[in-house]
Amino acid sequence: MARKPKSKPKVAAKDALINAALVLAARDGWRHVTMAAIAEEAGLSLAEALTAFADKNEILAGFFWRVDQAVLAGGNKADVGETPRDRLFDILMRRLDALTPHKAGLAAVLCDLRREPMSALCHLMRLNGSMRMMLDAVSINSSGPCGALRAKGLAVIYANTLRVWLDDEGLDQAATMAALDRGLIQAERLMR
Repeated sequence: MARKPKSKPKVAAKDALINAALVLAARDGWRHVTMAAIAEEAGLSLAEALTAFADKNEILAGFFWRVDQAVLAGGNKADVGETPRDRLFDILMRRLDALTPHKAGLAAVLCDLRREPMSALCHLMRLNGSMRMMLDAVSINSSGPCGALRAKGLAVIYANTLRVWLDDEGLDQAATMAALDRGLIQAERLMR
């Protein structure tokens, strides 16, 4: 008799694991977080957790994918007369808004990734893919060599803005918005 293939875990389990991982990262630091601890925090068995995600890096990739989806689901309706820079500003601020509930956990992850260069490199490649999606969402071509250069440039702008955002305690996010605007203005000048 043939065995039935295991079904993929429900999205709710994946979300629970992602949320648990970020809570534990904020509390204990990312490098101290284990899959067993994440499973326990999420109310799942280790087997269920490992069925959803093979390791912490997959959980982190799942988190960033969830952020991408939240940003893209927000639409990309451009106002008449809106410049490409304006559209990029809006979509990247939406991205930061999507990260806000997990700011402390993300800060811990980014701090500890500096000690794990291979994991950091994998996530940098993922960031480049995310930036291509952001460019495409605002109707800026991300294909070919020029598109790859645009995505890499946007990733640098985003990373610099992210550093400011992590320290920005203001409710209006003025420092974050100023950093993002400066980066986009500089990129616009370079492109000309």
